[in-house]
Amino acid sequence: MTSADPAPSVSAAGVSSSAGTLPVDAVPAGASTADVVSAGASSGGAPSAGTSSANTLSGGVPDGLYGAARARAMAAVCLSILLALLDYAIANVALPDIAADLRTTASETIWVVNAYQLSSIVSLLPLAAVGAWLGYARLCVIGVILFMVSSVGCAMAPTLLVLALARAVQGLGAACMLGVNTALIRFIYPKKELGRGISLNMLMVGLGLALGPSVAGVVLAFTTWPWLFWINIPFGAVALFLAQTSLPRSQPRSEMPDPLCALLCIVGLGALGLGGDGFAHGNNVLSNIALLAGGVAATVTLVRHEADLAQPILPVDLLRGGGFRVAFATGLLGYIASNFFLISLPFSLNQHFGWSATATGLLMTSWAAGLILSTNVTKRLADRIAAGKMSSAGLLMTAAGFVAFRFLPAAPGAFDIAWRIAVAGFGFGVFQVPNNRAMMLSAPAGREGGASGMVQVARQGGQTLGAMAVALTLRLVQTDGTMTCVDGGILFAVTAALVSASRLLGVGRARMAG
Repeated sequence: MTSADPAPSVSAAGVSSSAGTLPVDAVPAGASTADVVSAGASSGGAPSAGTSSANTLSGGVPDGLYGAARARAMAAVCLSILLALLDYAIANVALPDIAADLRTTASETIWVVNAYQLSSIVSLLPLAAVGAWLGYARLCVIGVILFMVSSVGCAMAPTLLVLALARAVQGLGAACMLGVNTALIRFIYPKKELGRGISLNMLMVGLGLALGPSVAGVVLAFTTWPWLFWINIPFGAVALFLAQTSLPRSQPRSEMPDPLCALLCIVGLGALGLGGDGFAHGNNVLSNIALLAGGVAATVTLVRHEADLAQPILPVDLLRGGGFRVAFATGLLGYIASNFFLISLPFSLNQHFGWSATATGLLMTSWAAGLILSTNVTKRLADRIAAGKMSSAGLLMTAAGFVAFRFLPAAPGAFDIAWRIAVAGFGFGVFQVPNNRAMMLSAPAGREGGASGMVQVARQGGQTLGAMAVALTLRLVQTDGTMTCVDGGILFAVTAALVSASRLLGVGRARMAG
């Protein structure tokens, strides 16, 4: 700003400067005037906010933050993601200790994991719609608070029932954070740099996967399992402060989501999940049929009820767009492939190759290491190379890693196993970032919440279907079922790559028409 420039001023309309006017609701809480001006200044390579519709999102919100404002906002998003993913991973390690302490069986203790996963999955889309109504930053803050309060409940739980209920509330808190994190990244990064933001998101996912078992092991080596939940409090407090003061405030929607639609979504997805899981495990056939029928009925009723709504809770209308539909299908198939491999991997290493449980856990971190390494590629290329090319290449690399694992020698060394898993994980990271970016950019303006929810539905839906497929395969294939699961992972990874590559056909037709 030169001496001739007028000083920035704050009014009811927003923050004004020579760069233009930023709406008040788009300014991160606690951001300084200097941060706002730097976000809108055209000097230094940042686009001028408020001066062109090309540089704004829905409701006049500037297309991205810059400088310190961006760093603080991304710190809030990354810490919330890390909290949600770490707490899912660390609870798995503590299950034997929890079972012994609460005097329950190992099979019953699985509900410590299932309650968190189920409540998170069924509430993702309703909470994404709530985020569009309340504001994405506000819902993230609510999620952190729920997460912290429920962590206290988990740590103090006297029985398995209380612990499972507290974990269900914790899953709701995680869904609040995860359901809007991609939408928040869309407001933090401008369109031309969105791939960088999603790459950083992927780095947090990799760290969560890698650190979860290690953090749990260190904590349990020195103290008891309740401290796995007590440690959420200080980290949650930091995340809460950053979320409250730094996240960009998108313009809330005026209409509240329909409670009946939210209920139908929860019942529909929950019944479908429970029914599918029951079939995979060979449980009572009639009850599973009833659950699936009820889930289908609730979902169909929901879609019909929301047919004329501009902001449906189950945003199937987004799938009418070819780009969004292909990206969603690619993501769903890709996550089915990953869980086909990852869930069967401990059984493969332990039963097929004879590795101990401790060694198996260490070898499996190779996947997370591959994901983390992939961010060095995706943050540079995801905004420059089309998703049809980059995601397809990543999925083929994942399939190649699976194939290499499938043809391991009879007595492989640790390095033989680790590099194959790492290659698959690296390819998976290369696939995810451009594909998620394509989903967010394919959604119409004002539908960031629905698109963000659908990104998570593709992830958790694919993971859930992959887990069911593994359970069904291991039940039906008595001999060498784990390697059959690897074959399934190869099949789905290649199929996902082909679906992803179909985007290139659309580009070719457009060029020929031009």
